[in-house]
Amino acid sequence: MTTISVVIPARNDAEMLAACLEALGRQTRRPDEIVVVDNGSWDTTALVARAGGARVVEETVPGIPQAASAGYDAAVGELIARLDADSVPPPEWIAYAIERFEHEPTLSVLTGIGDFYGSTPLVHTLGRVLYLGGMLASMTPYLGHPPIFGSNFVMRHEVWRELGPEVHRTQREIHDDLDLSLHIKPWMQVVYDPRFRVAISARPFETFSGLRRRVSWVVPTLRNHWPDDAPWARRRARRRWRASERPPRRMRPAA
Repeated sequence: MTTISVVIPARNDAEMLAACLEALGRQTRRPDEIVVVDNGSWDTTALVARAGGARVVEETVPGIPQAASAGYDAAVGELIARLDADSVPPPEWIAYAIERFEHEPTLSVLTGIGDFYGSTPLVHTLGRVLYLGGMLASMTPYLGHPPIFGSNFVMRHEVWRELGPEVHRTQREIHDDLDLSLHIKPWMQVVYDPRFRVAISARPFETFSGLRRRVSWVVPTLRNHWPDDAPWARRRARRRWRASERPPRRMRPAA
């Protein structure tokens, strides 16, 4: 049976974390472990995590990239799933992911999308269309594969073993999921599945400054990889890898 760890970075998110852990407790296929990374909280985040059956990893260096990486490092499952503290997965979320990985041996990363809760319908639309939709539409051709959505994805453990030493862990104002996406190798398969969904809080988009802040992290994330991972460089790398995978041409018999 395929084992799965769920990693949740959290900082002062006790109330939302409780709802996330409750949803994980209702899974039709329970996770083999839940790793909550307490990123310097001063509320009851760690207590809520332990009460919800999670293993708590302390990470004092602030920032989602560092906290998420610490969680992936600590995870022991064959699959590593990622949620944020405000994510609320449906009951079949884990079972669906495991079934896909077990039936698709070439699948490296399965990424989904989020449905917003809280705030107003207008904020939901802005977050869904401008932010999530914009990232998917713009980054897919840039990367050559769908971008990984940090609030809802699953990767094989060996993917993290290969990429973990490379990711930019210590920069706070970058998108850790986009950074991970940029490190994906040509031989790794990333699949976006619109049916793989979780509920996520609309709180980051309730103000224009919050939306602008999130968007502003895109440029420094891309800059970390420029020009080595520019779109044309990524295309060349994929072509080279595909050429190396082709079987050699059969030699014609001598006349």
